[in-house]
Amino acid sequence: MTGKSMLILVAAIICETVATSSLKATEGFTRLVPTIITIAGYLGSLYLLSVTLKTIPVGIAYAIWSGVGIVLVTLFGVFIYQQKPDWPAIIGIALIIAGCVVLNLFSKMQVHD
Repeated sequence: MTGKSMLILVAAIICETVATSSLKATEGFTRLVPTIITIAGYLGSLYLLSVTLKTIPVGIAYAIWSGVGIVLVTLFGVFIYQQKPDWPAIIGIALIIAGCVVLNLFSKMQVHD
């Protein structure tokens, strides 16, 4: 994994987090601006994720993308929508974070051309 690939993956995660967090505000895709933000965020996220797959194995890229996205969307829900996760949710999120750390620190998986 290169630094550039990780930066692109971070951008993909940010786009996905913005899109998912805006989804509630679309009110079933009946509000134009949140709908445009949601669609643009998902398209940007998928494009950027696809770019990272040139240098990051799909399993690792997707695990990081979805895992970090889950954590960020949960935090967004806590601070913006005043949603309070219970202990099982907190434990689950901690396990997701632990999984992402293990993948990044210990996995030797590589991309094959």
